[in-house]
Amino acid sequence: MPIRPIAVDRAAGVLLGEACGDALGVPYEMASPPVGEAVMKGGGLGPYDPGEWSDDTQMTLCVARVAATGLDLASPEALDEVAEAFSAWLAGGATDVGTQTRAVLTSAASLPGRPHERLTAASRALHARTGVTAGNGALMRTSVVGISAVRDRVATARAARAVAELTHADPLAGDSSVLWSEAIRVAVTEGRLDLAAGLDLVSPELAGRWGDLIEEATGAEPSAFVNNGFTVTALQAAWAAITSTDRGDGSAMHLQRGLQAAVRAGHDTDTVAAIAGSLLGARYGASAVPTQWRRMVHGWPGYRAHDLVELAVSTYAGGRTPGQWPSIASMTDEDIPALGLPHPIDPDILLGTISDLGRVKELDVQAVVSLCALGLDDIPAEGMTSRDHIEFWISEDDVAESNPHLDFVLDDVSSALRQFRAEGKRVLVHCRTGTQRTPAVALRYAVDLGVAPELAERSIRSAMPAIRSEGRLWEVAAHGA
Repeated sequence: MPIRPIAVDRAAGVLLGEACGDALGVPYEMASPPVGEAVMKGGGLGPYDPGEWSDDTQMTLCVARVAATGLDLASPEALDEVAEAFSAWLAGGATDVGTQTRAVLTSAASLPGRPHERLTAASRALHARTGVTAGNGALMRTSVVGISAVRDRVATARAARAVAELTHADPLAGDSSVLWSEAIRVAVTEGRLDLAAGLDLVSPELAGRWGDLIEEATGAEPSAFVNNGFTVTALQAAWAAITSTDRGDGSAMHLQRGLQAAVRAGHDTDTVAAIAGSLLGARYGASAVPTQWRRMVHGWPGYRAHDLVELAVSTYAGGRTPGQWPSIASMTDEDIPALGLPHPIDPDILLGTISDLGRVKELDVQAVVSLCALGLDDIPAEGMTSRDHIEFWISEDDVAESNPHLDFVLDDVSSALRQFRAEGKRVLVHCRTGTQRTPAVALRYAVDLGVAPELAERSIRSAMPAIRSEGRLWEVAAHGA
């Protein structure tokens, strides 16, 4: 599987977008919506650390860790593993649990049968007893289902419903999960936002109603959908947040606008923003998620942004393949020489290759910016904290579609470098061979410092004579999109 095609970027954005939306909404759950922009300040009902995700992403990761093995999520074997993961999470990792989910998981423990049969039976019993089991707890965790069978929409729908019904027996909960998972599959494979794409996959007697509900939410004010703990209004609030902030230009900034709108919807802010974030991430990709969020986002079971990307891409690929990215231990190559050259404008920015990752102590750097694919053991580099080693999604392919948000990403890298330098850190910037992505970022950084593009180009070429200084990447770095 190629490492950096656009569909892989989008798949990588599903869990990352969800987790960022979750962490962004955490401080405002069941509280007053933010005045101005929402920030990942922590607190909330947990309470949570700044940037920490809640039960929305935690339960999604229970599903994702099974999906990443390549199992069919609708199979009894996979559902058993998901059910056992939910039970283990409740016993040892849950920071916040929905009332319905807790009731089902607790009741299931005393029932006979296989793990998934116990959960499903408890779920159905609760529905038979109360008739009210359409909370948003199923919808919030089925995003990864949308990338588990990207070539088969029927299999996607079947898996979404099966995972939802483990705890939520109401057909509305299953239908909402089917609609959102199919929308994610479409966004990843086709690059468009279409929540109505799955209407033929929902319960036939409810298809017309769902069409009306989607139309009602399209372009609406997200806060109009009150009581968004209900799966229908949670879906509507998330879709309203996405569609009301869509300017139709394909800009990566839509992801940020949409998540801010989702949080401002109020009430169950972390869940609505998590749901919205999964679809926005599927449409715009990991490359659209800003640095300040990726630096902060983290949570149970000890994961950070890189781990979310590994799970999502492995799921998209049909399961992990030994010795291949994204699950490979290291992407280093002893045949690639190290560079560690000082930036001609700012010598505390060192320009290098992937081989310089093993020299961070020797180079005396306190932060690392990686512009190429890394292995699980490559990040964080030795001596770095997770917040001080950041990855960026840039392809060396000169086709525009391979870097759909190139100007945004270059701005984001440059901003990260300036932030690290403001913190007093010496920084290593590297790609794989140091011939294209590293010098392009060095050029953008110099231009953003106020150096004239022509002077910056001459300086970078002089400092790095082996670079490839042509093509779209170099042009956008110097002059913008």
